[in-house]
Amino acid sequence: MSSPLAIEAKGVAYAFGRRRVLHGLDLALPAGSTTVLLGANGAGKTTLLRLLCGLLKPAEGSVSVLGIDPMRERDRLSARLGFVPDAPDAWPWMTAEELGRFLAAHHPRWDEALAKDLRASMKVPSNRRLRDMSRGEATKAMVATTLAHQPEVLLLDEPFGGLDPIAHEEILECVVRSLEVGTRTVLVSTHDLDVAARLGDQVAVLANGRIGRVVPMDEATAGTAPRREALKGMFTDVVRGERT
Repeated sequence: MSSPLAIEAKGVAYAFGRRRVLHGLDLALPAGSTTVLLGANGAGKTTLLRLLCGLLKPAEGSVSVLGIDPMRERDRLSARLGFVPDAPDAWPWMTAEELGRFLAAHHPRWDEALAKDLRASMKVPSNRRLRDMSRGEATKAMVATTLAHQPEVLLLDEPFGGLDPIAHEEILECVVRSLEVGTRTVLVSTHDLDVAARLGDQVAVLANGRIGRVVPMDEATAGTAPRREALKGMFTDVVRGERT
């Protein structure tokens, strides 16, 4: 018996003015899967994740997360969904601890001990305001608070972009550890092939407004080439195929 779907998109289209970003996009991710959404800058990765969060509404088609329409039942979904955007967007006057206390009141599965452990493991400055943190520190604060409410579905939008190597590795290790517990469904967007090779159990390539291919990571990286180079080759093949 196949696993139930945690994320589903059917015939999704979205445009910013006259610029069409997504068109006819289909995606079906089973519960418990970890999928790397691989695509170039501007391919529509952020748009897709924001559609799944209910922050944007499809111009055509439909999306559902855990069987919930994000636009119609956003509050119901938010208790079960975690989202880390590509740039920290929490209230800048809050500290990481204050952000945690605020979110704890809205998430019944909030684990304060886990929040403290995550902040400590990633060296998040607990008493410094977010506006006074570096981008890496603020991103780590966002990751810690997102994981602390134990979401069933976790969406990560380029959380590693623009970070120094130490912050990059701390966040990546934290996310990898979180995947070892429970059956959380994860969709992480990136154009970083090294991150893709370490995180996912399957990879979905987004090119020219649609998902060109979804394959198991082992299949995508099969052969003698290093994983990173194998992913690069697959990504290039999909983009070329979409353009012909």
